[in-house]
Amino acid sequence: MRHEVAVRHLAGTAFAILLALPLGAGSARAMNEDNVPMVLEKAVDGFIRPGYHAFEEASGVMASAMGAFCATPDEATYGEATAAFDELVGAWSHIEIVRTGPVIDDHRFERILFYPDRKSIGLKQVQAAIIEEDESAADPDYLPEKSVAMQGLLALEFVLFGTQYETMFEAPETYRCRYGAAIAENIDTIAGELSEEWDAKDGVAAHWKNPGPDNPLFRTNDEALTALLGVLVHGMETVRDQRLEYFYRGEEGPNIPTRAIYWRSENTWPSIRDNLAGLQALLNNSDMVDLLDEDVRSIVSSINFLFSSVEGVVGGMNPDIEVVLSDPDQLAKLDYLLINTRDLILRLNDRYGGAIGLGAGFSFSDGD
Repeated sequence: MRHEVAVRHLAGTAFAILLALPLGAGSARAMNEDNVPMVLEKAVDGFIRPGYHAFEEASGVMASAMGAFCATPDEATYGEATAAFDELVGAWSHIEIVRTGPVIDDHRFERILFYPDRKSIGLKQVQAAIIEEDESAADPDYLPEKSVAMQGLLALEFVLFGTQYETMFEAPETYRCRYGAAIAENIDTIAGELSEEWDAKDGVAAHWKNPGPDNPLFRTNDEALTALLGVLVHGMETVRDQRLEYFYRGEEGPNIPTRAIYWRSENTWPSIRDNLAGLQALLNNSDMVDLLDEDVRSIVSSINFLFSSVEGVVGGMNPDIEVVLSDPDQLAKLDYLLINTRDLILRLNDRYGGAIGLGAGFSFSDGD
């Protein structure tokens, strides 16, 4: 009963917010074409490239911290390694929303983050490598040839936080720790590749900034803006469908705490918060509001209001997912998040997209 009351309260609050926020434009195009080059340039130089630089920096710290922990396994070096992992998850979560470009080449995205692992195949492979002490998996030169599920953040999370992680304290350079160090080096290598490709003078960044008939990616401004808005819409869909609904399906269930991303390290909510912060930063750092005529710019104001509301609720979630799924107040907040992340998707896709002429007859969800 308490959960139902709390849900009604939060849902009522959400409904009041929706009534207060203008829905914005319909299908009429209200885009300032002259601002398109500026917005594309800011998206690349004000968000994408700095995001990959931050990820590369965090991955370098992680690799160094794992090396130090393996050499001298004690509480201090372990604490530094786990803190570096938290920072690495945060840096990746901020930029992982850009699921286009070099990150989708050579399975880089999946090599960094293999999730959801629907049949626990990746977990079983990681556990098998540790039990069997597969030296090829602990070799940074050979690990990239292994399954993508053995190479990335969730594999490293299991090494640092999973069952029997304390065995790494028994002696320097244990197999488990060396495997973790190889994973960290592998992530650092991929992060360096991503930064290098986005920094290349005549590479993907130039293609994003300069749509045209000879551009291999975008022939027109509309094509480039479709890709940019698609990052926002698909990113929000990922937050709702894979970060929330994958472990929480409402009162009917099934609700499975171990499906939540990064549950072992209690990074579920920090990573979701950074996903949301990344999406909002892309919207605002790119000055996407400047594509709209003055009379419809309230669309972006309403989107920012909802982002702030959702991020505030995420910040108040219990880090223990089992507690979340047994606490009526926490469940009510989850329901609130589902309602408002859905609304963010609609406002980005239908309202903002419609205002710049990409809403009518177009569905980012369908990938058309």
